[in-house]
Amino acid sequence: ILYGPPGTGKTYSSIQYAVAIVEGKPLDEIKVEEYADVFRRYSEYKDDGMIAFTTFHQSFSYEEFIEGIRPVLLSEEQTEPGHEIEYEIHDGIFKVFCDKAGAPVKTAEKSDLGIGKSPTIWKVSLEGTGDNPTRTECMEKTHIRIGWDQYGEIISDTTDYSVHGGKTVLNAFYNRMQIGDIVMSCYSNKTIDAIGVVTGEPEWHNEYPHFKRLRNVNWLAKGINEDIVDLNAGKVMTLSTVYKLSFSVSDVLRLLKKINPTLLTNDINVPNRVFIIDEINRGNISKIFGELITLIEPSKRINASEELRATLPYSGQNFGVPDNVYILGTMNTADRSIAIIDTALRRRFSFVEMQPESELLQGVSVDGINIAQMLETLNKRISVLLDRQHTIGHSYLLPLKTDPTINNLAGIFENNIVPLLQEYFYDDYEKIQFVLGDNQKPDDSTRFIIKKNDIHELFGNTDFNFSEYYEVNREAFMRNEAYAFLQ
Repeated sequence: ILYGPPGTGKTYSSIQYAVAIVEGKPLDEIKVEEYADVFRRYSEYKDDGMIAFTTFHQSFSYEEFIEGIRPVLLSEEQTEPGHEIEYEIHDGIFKVFCDKAGAPVKTAEKSDLGIGKSPTIWKVSLEGTGDNPTRTECMEKTHIRIGWDQYGEIISDTTDYSVHGGKTVLNAFYNRMQIGDIVMSCYSNKTIDAIGVVTGEPEWHNEYPHFKRLRNVNWLAKGINEDIVDLNAGKVMTLSTVYKLSFSVSDVLRLLKKINPTLLTNDINVPNRVFIIDEINRGNISKIFGELITLIEPSKRINASEELRATLPYSGQNFGVPDNVYILGTMNTADRSIAIIDTALRRRFSFVEMQPESELLQGVSVDGINIAQMLETLNKRISVLLDRQHTIGHSYLLPLKTDPTINNLAGIFENNIVPLLQEYFYDDYEKIQFVLGDNQKPDDSTRFIIKKNDIHELFGNTDFNFSEYYEVNREAFMRNEAYAFLQ
């Protein structure tokens, strides 16, 4: 977790950390590169599913992070009176990320298994259970075949499924199943006899007497007899010809390694994956992580010495966190004190403090104003009057490196720094004056914060004891001499 005051480059640094983790390089090596190049690679890894990004907030929940139940509105054709809505178990963003984290990346052409970047695991029945001619032919010819031949070659939105059914299966076979997905050939309601990767689009083969719908498959393992009930959330397989299994890619690779140890060679690399959580302290950690607070420990990961899995409450899946998934968080210490972060969270993460780096502003000057020195002075005063967790980050002043003008500096102070100080000190303007050096200035013309003394003019003679009030002097932001007491 990268933690520190606002504007210290936590999100900026998280991108460098993420790229370093994915590429297996030292962080220092990434930091010396041009940031534009690092960000380009970060974007590519994000598109490839190797990096994911989310932001926690007060409404973020376990159901969005791990899994939950969500409503599905049905189309007019699907609905019956009083049944316009259904509910489905929906995977959260972190569970989806973990389930796909085992997908390998080839390092040599001959080692390519053909598994996609984010593959889905499908159960496929070949004619039925047990040995049969269709199963034998599919294993020999490296494809899968399903039926519903009575609908003919073309399946469209106008196809009438009311008599023979099969809409869900055909939709899965034609639309949801993608090249690179993994298929498991169902031999019985508990066992599979083959594992393959989809390599082709749906085809119609009229030369077969039945089961004419076909997709080409590269069988990675066949002639096996593996019980997958435990891996499939404790569920036996149903009669439906094609449907999604509750498997993770990591589980499939583990099964393949057990069946055929020579299949996964050194040329097949399962890369590190990084899940970035911005503003991690703004969410209810215990509520969001649930049982995962234990599963994310390094020693409890999949393939670790004390591997641990938990049965998820909605799907029943026996879920674990892969050992190649890294969780990277950012935390704004001005938003909530680090001291009240969940103890369980603190124990499971390393914390890297991000403080303002005035040296990044060395050499930046605006009409003789030393910007690096000004930032140091501001933050020393804040540390004395408040604490070091509420300082001002260097990123607020970085625009001055390319546009070192008094107009730009005035805009930063008026629109960023002064509002931040108002929040830090809860509108205690006397302390804000101390931070800005206004108490040392000879007159109001250069003070950023002015104490007003016109109570009598406003209310006339009265015995009421009015408190003092302050105003922001916007004209002072444009005066060079107003910044003299910040050096």
